[in-house]
Amino acid sequence: MNAAVDKWISAHTDDLSHWRRHIHANPELARHEYATTEFVATRLAAAGLSPELLPGGTGLTCDLGPDTGTRIALRADMDALPLQELTGATYSSTVPGVSHACGHDAHTTILLGTGLALSEIPELPVGVRLIFQPAEEVMPGGALEVVAAGRLEGVSRIFALHCDPRLAAGRVGIRLGAITSAADTIEVVLDSPGGHTSRPHLTTDLVFALGTVVTGLPGMLSRRIDPRTGTVMVWGAVSAGRAPNAIPQTGMMTGTVRTGDHETWEMLEPLVRDIVHGLLAPTGVRYQLNYRRGVPPVVNDEVSTRMFENAIRTVGADALADTPQSGGGEDFSWYLEEVPGAMARLGVWSGVGEQLDIHQPTFDLDERALGVGVRVLSSLVLG
Repeated sequence: MNAAVDKWISAHTDDLSHWRRHIHANPELARHEYATTEFVATRLAAAGLSPELLPGGTGLTCDLGPDTGTRIALRADMDALPLQELTGATYSSTVPGVSHACGHDAHTTILLGTGLALSEIPELPVGVRLIFQPAEEVMPGGALEVVAAGRLEGVSRIFALHCDPRLAAGRVGIRLGAITSAADTIEVVLDSPGGHTSRPHLTTDLVFALGTVVTGLPGMLSRRIDPRTGTVMVWGAVSAGRAPNAIPQTGMMTGTVRTGDHETWEMLEPLVRDIVHGLLAPTGVRYQLNYRRGVPPVVNDEVSTRMFENAIRTVGADALADTPQSGGGEDFSWYLEEVPGAMARLGVWSGVGEQLDIHQPTFDLDERALGVGVRVLSSLVLG
């Protein structure tokens, strides 16, 4: 069966590149992936398959193989980023301020290719559900919409690939346990009567209070949480006042807190609230804490990880690679709250030149990785 997939890849290498470049040149933001959805659905239907739109009108699922017995799901995300592309490629984004700088164009292409390759195999050993998911780039993510629509019903395991420019094309990284981190957002808005900097004792010093939280919260979290969980809190924006001799009335700070441990993620919000209250209470400054939970960490279970390892080895003797845990968030984790599964890192670096990170305007990938992705996902099914 794997030989049939290899034959399909060889015959459709140019198609994979063409599909990826078309999607790349026509990126769509979260929950607006209408053309991308139609592009995928049209090709699946032409192969005799029956894609089903998600209720929101973007994204779709499609079943292959036997209707009874085990069914595994394969997932790709479809949305682009609000980022201007600067690659200079002939297939650059035609949409100002929007680009596929995270590799979702490749994810979509690989899953489409996998579905079409598997559709030509008469009897699949297990049922397959292709999930083309919208809105991965916005929290808490479109995966929740897929789950709410009942599209995980009957699924026993789920798998996904994610582009990794730190690995060369032809290699795929996998790890047991957490491979991404939970990512939550913290916003603290401060309120004070304000006053003159010569008389701080007659008011509440908002900037002093702000500085107390800016330094105190990350520090206290590092003393209240096991450092082995990979928990880190970083501020991204802090603002208050304009005049050097006036204590401002309002201030604001926002940041993220991330952890690779699921149990720690569950306790983070009450812990953050307790620490912020303890830091600000002595200052007398009023505050409002807005804590927005993002996504849990992606935690690869043992059986799914071993299945991925076996699938990766079918690519070649040196294809399997280790990969570190990422501090980034991924809404694939919501699926793993429902069923076991795993995510692997697909190498997309050409092996020459700088290894550009994802979410950069100059990010691009080696298209040899597309066939590798199809081979790995197909092997998860056929293995």
